[in-house]
Amino acid sequence: MTDRQRPVYLLAGGRGMDRRKGPDPLLRAALGLGDGRDRHSPSVAYLGAASGDNAVFRAWIARMLQKAGAGPVTLAPLCGKRANPARAREVLEAADVVFVSGGDVEEGMRVLEDADMSGFLRGLAGSGKPFFGVSAGSIMLARQWVRWRDPSDDSTAELFPCLGIASVFCDTHGEADGWEELKALVRLAPARAVGHGIVSGSALVVGPGGELSALGGDVHRFARRSGAPVQIESLRPS
Repeated sequence: MTDRQRPVYLLAGGRGMDRRKGPDPLLRAALGLGDGRDRHSPSVAYLGAASGDNAVFRAWIARMLQKAGAGPVTLAPLCGKRANPARAREVLEAADVVFVSGGDVEEGMRVLEDADMSGFLRGLAGSGKPFFGVSAGSIMLARQWVRWRDPSDDSTAELFPCLGIASVFCDTHGEADGWEELKALVRLAPARAVGHGIVSGSALVVGPGGELSALGGDVHRFARRSGAPVQIESLRPS
């Protein structure tokens, strides 16, 4: 991270985010509205590469963001017939904050790379533009993710790069399956890497200096010991 970069909020989603009677506190924090005193309604650039810019999904997310206090939520169009990288850059530059949607991590990164957007997004973050993501969007903001050339053969697992705006390895809402994908990531990551499992309803906040904190619930952590991933002490909200 650069000295100008803002904290990056990596949300897992889940646990009835869309069914809360009031604003979601994690979304408010990610929007910079967590103290309840700021009446500004930040504009949001919606980056839906991981979900194919799906209009129904975007409308659902936009409702939650605006319920949390966001102003206009504008698509940065990168998918399908309406893909327009030049327009996407305009939307991203003009917005107060950038949101990266859930969906499929590998497909989302492919879309960004094909549109030559990854370096542009890193530059925005480095210049002080706030970023946050939910689910696959959180993983895309992190360092790397794992894929299998043959899904039936664990030996074909390999890492591929993500945006690296948040300098962490993470997974989201994988607690039900024991964080199997995160463990595969840790097996392949550098020896001292720690994998962060962001539990449903929680968030991992990555500060400008790399400091980490949990919001809304625990963040499970895994490290490699004697070649195998083992769970270590969780990050807990302060």
